Amino acid sequence: MNMENAILERSQRSAQELWAIEDLYASDELWYRDLAAFKAAVEELKGYAGHLGESAATLLAFMEKSEALGVLLDSISNYAHRKHDEDTRISTYQAMTDQLTAAWVEAGAALAFETPELLAIPEEQMEGFYSQECKLEHYRRYITKIRRQKDHILSDKEERLLAAAGEMAGAPDTIYSMLCDADLQFPDAVDGDGKKHPMSQGMYISYMQSEDRVLRKSAFESLYHVFGDHKNTLAATLSAQVKQLQFYASARRYPSALAASLDQNEVPEAVYHSLIDTVHRHLGTMGRYMRLRKKLLGVDELHMYDIYTPLIPGVEVHIPYDEAKDTVATALAPLGEDYLAILREGFQNRWIDVYENPGKRSGAYSAGARVHPYVLLNYTDNTESLFTLAHEMGHAIHSYLSNRTQRPVDADYVIFVAEVASTCNEALLMQHLLSKQQDKKQRAWLINYFLEQFRTTLYRQTMFAEFELLLGSLNASGEALTAQRLGEEYRKLNALYYGDGVVLDEEIDLEWARIPHFYYNYYVYQYATGYAAAIALSRRILKEGEAAVKDYLAFLSSGCSQDPISLLKLAGVDLSTPEPVEQALCLFDELLTELEALCGEEEQ
Repeated sequence: MNMENAILERSQRSAQELWAIEDLYASDELWYRDLAAFKAAVEELKGYAGHLGESAATLLAFMEKSEALGVLLDSISNYAHRKHDEDTRISTYQAMTDQLTAAWVEAGAALAFETPELLAIPEEQMEGFYSQECKLEHYRRYITKIRRQKDHILSDKEERLLAAAGEMAGAPDTIYSMLCDADLQFPDAVDGDGKKHPMSQGMYISYMQSEDRVLRKSAFESLYHVFGDHKNTLAATLSAQVKQLQFYASARRYPSALAASLDQNEVPEAVYHSLIDTVHRHLGTMGRYMRLRKKLLGVDELHMYDIYTPLIPGVEVHIPYDEAKDTVATALAPLGEDYLAILREGFQNRWIDVYENPGKRSGAYSAGARVHPYVLLNYTDNTESLFTLAHEMGHAIHSYLSNRTQRPVDADYVIFVAEVASTCNEALLMQHLLSKQQDKKQRAWLINYFLEQFRTTLYRQTMFAEFELLLGSLNASGEALTAQRLGEEYRKLNALYYGDGVVLDEEIDLEWARIPHFYYNYYVYQYATGYAAAIALSRRILKEGEAAVKDYLAFLSSGCSQDPISLLKLAGVDLSTPEPVEQALCLFDELLTELEALCGEEEQ
């Protein structure tokens, strides 16, 4: 293993490989100063209780101070969570995040009067306020979003009670994170030559992509056997998450946790169900892909640890980080110089925490702090990491543009549109790589990688979404979410989505236990819808050029100033219909047909 992807301590890394946390606070002491300022600001805002409907001037003063409080929360929250994620073993930052959570929950309880009082203002009086204080127009969208949920808002006393329970509601996610990121240790994986390889969740996918089948199986078993040792604890934790979602949904008079979740983002439930139904109509293509995979790998049985390894052997996929940055910049050139300038600023000014270190949070994300975005990677010099870099910088630049174009109250876009920005970058990267590749073997390898993006993002995330839907349904009907039941249901979905061409190893029944997104409240479907929208938008950008880029950058700069379906319509895609998902799945079929032809394995 070379030094670029060795698991080194943070102290062994250069500053350029670590994000610039000091841009938020130069010391923990300064953070504690602002935490105290946050608490003081909450106390000041409490004085507005019972007065929001008295005058336009009073309402405006409250909104401006509340907006400023949100900016302060952005800084203290980002610092605490970013420091915690650097090394989850450090008790100082575990305590810091606990204090932040407690302060946030206390603030929520103290300011719970806002929503009921905004709802109590008659419509005619509210319109009069807008006329009397023109600056209130800055907050019209925010206020309207609250007032549209009138049927789901409780009394002031009840809202305080729900807000005070927020810390307990977050416990399942916290427990899961501490167990999986800080406590779980995995046996080394062993390759075909008997050589041991250090095992972690960050390295798992790299091993799954290895051409060494012995290593893949060993890593697969190492990971899932450890999760299996804790399956009952993990099932109880996930059950608690599902129950707290149902509790809040019922308390707010929603018919289901799904309805409550999607309503927060103004996404119709029909979009969720349409996604699952549309993917179901194309499951035959996934079965066909699995049959091709089995043939090309030359195995008697295709196991779950065989479905990530590239089908085309002997293709070099080692991509150092500096090369990845250059490739991403070239691929995103169609988005214009303004976009590239922001990308370069992120690369040069240390927005990114690049490599894995002991205790560091697994996976990858972008956090859109107002000072500048922070991107967490666990870069491992492979194609997956190249695409992850493009993906997370899509999020980062979306945050950057929204924060600089919109007022704070309208800058925080919802996740439904966030995944469009990230996956559009991935789609442009793939189109760039394919456009310059005519070598038959290299092109087949790239097409296979593209197919894997479809499988893991459109098909697999939809399977996750269907599993979440099932969790909510089982809980609502009073059925216990035991480890055994979760494994049985998860196995059924794998059988449905992958078909009879894949051997369902018993370990895969536990995959639900290692998916952190199940704690994000009906989150994963947005990867699939976002991917479909991104395919459409990337094709429009490449075909129409400047006009499409102008629309796309306007979309990235819009934050949450409109509902997400309307924002995407402005950018050129309509997710209120099945068409974008259908088009993406038809492209999957076309790519599979080309790969079959390149490999001489067309199905009759």
